[in-house]
Amino acid sequence: MAATLPVAALALGSVQAVCRAAARAGATGPLVEDPADLGAVAAAFCSDRLLRLDGHPVDGFAELSGFFRTADGWVRTHANYPHHRRRLVETLGVPGAAGAAELAAALGDRRAQDVEDAATAAGAVVVRVRTEDEWAASAPGRAAASGPLVRSRPREEAGPAVHRTLSLAGGPLPLAGVRVLDLTRVVAGPVATRTLALLGADVLRVDPPVPAEIRWQHLDTGQGKRTALLDLRDPGDRERAQALLDEADVLVTGYRPGAVERLGLVAPPGAVHARVSAWGETGPWAGRRGFDSIVQAASGIAIVESLGGEARETARPGALPAQALDHASGYLLAAGVVDALVARQGDGLGREVSVALARTAAWLLDPTPGAVGGPRRVHEAGRDPQHPAPAGLPPGAVVSHGHGPRVTTARPALPGFADYPAPAHPWGTDHAAWLPR
Repeated sequence: MAATLPVAALALGSVQAVCRAAARAGATGPLVEDPADLGAVAAAFCSDRLLRLDGHPVDGFAELSGFFRTADGWVRTHANYPHHRRRLVETLGVPGAAGAAELAAALGDRRAQDVEDAATAAGAVVVRVRTEDEWAASAPGRAAASGPLVRSRPREEAGPAVHRTLSLAGGPLPLAGVRVLDLTRVVAGPVATRTLALLGADVLRVDPPVPAEIRWQHLDTGQGKRTALLDLRDPGDRERAQALLDEADVLVTGYRPGAVERLGLVAPPGAVHARVSAWGETGPWAGRRGFDSIVQAASGIAIVESLGGEARETARPGALPAQALDHASGYLLAAGVVDALVARQGDGLGREVSVALARTAAWLLDPTPGAVGGPRRVHEAGRDPQHPAPAGLPPGAVVSHGHGPRVTTARPALPGFADYPAPAHPWGTDHAAWLPR
């Protein structure tokens, strides 16, 4: 994973965090005895670029997702979901069927900050591209860089944990018997819950029927889980979701801070509530929408990765060779969940565990000891977010399953696993119920 920033170290460090947490949970075998394979880690982090449906690659970004020049700089847009696209074109006053050229024309004479502000107010996803120094000096940048990579604290419990005195199984599948309710989308949250499933947990992902998850995205990160549909705005479905949560050991959410609480779901005593967000739970951007590519653009990563001999002020922004903030944050969150379950065995308490893409970005950008940063190198050219599959991956880096479509995906990053316990089920096709313990 060639880049100016040490993204390979970020990837390896986050996967190793899971292995260390599994060891603390009593895991045995190659998971904790063998070193992580950097080739397998790189493949897992680049999984969207390795994904094949009946032999065909997928487009990782929609046409209106990308870098666009403005009158005074650059912005990064994210319009992969239909509702984000709709809000973007409405904000800029371009036709609903507008393509990239029309969007570029609409942005060319506007100030980047004005576009970001208008998009944020409208619920669209656009960020002004910043340098790392500018981001570090800003209030949201300072908030993103503060605190631990994985935040964990005991929950304020309203009653006894009851059934949540479950002892961890240890062995090759240390989370066998653990129930995980997965309310996440896109990449980071699904990577976390996919990792928990790999460690033996019963993971049930629940989504609203609208908007539908991007099909290929679910097939790339849904391995080992079951997937059901419930509309949490419907009283009956919300009651069913609460009943599932009442029997869960872990709730993993990828909504913006406070969204789950506003929907009326309450994690019961003893449950671990794990959260992933773009910007963190504090600071002026806590409530903003964000994705990996958006955080890269805001935090200065896009400018760092643009340098290929061009002057900083003229270079087209670039990107990391993978959605590395997403994947790393997912593995870090999974490690935090395992540690929270270990701690629960001692005191019976549930815990709040959280990670943020922007905090992971600060770890990548930080050159001080304890971070993954270090000497940076200048690569030959800036990278566009759309790029071909990486070369030089080891044999067996991918696995294939199914008929209609036949899905080829990266194999697990964790040592000791040649494949996931099951390929991704078609989105929303399982019953909203737990398996017997």
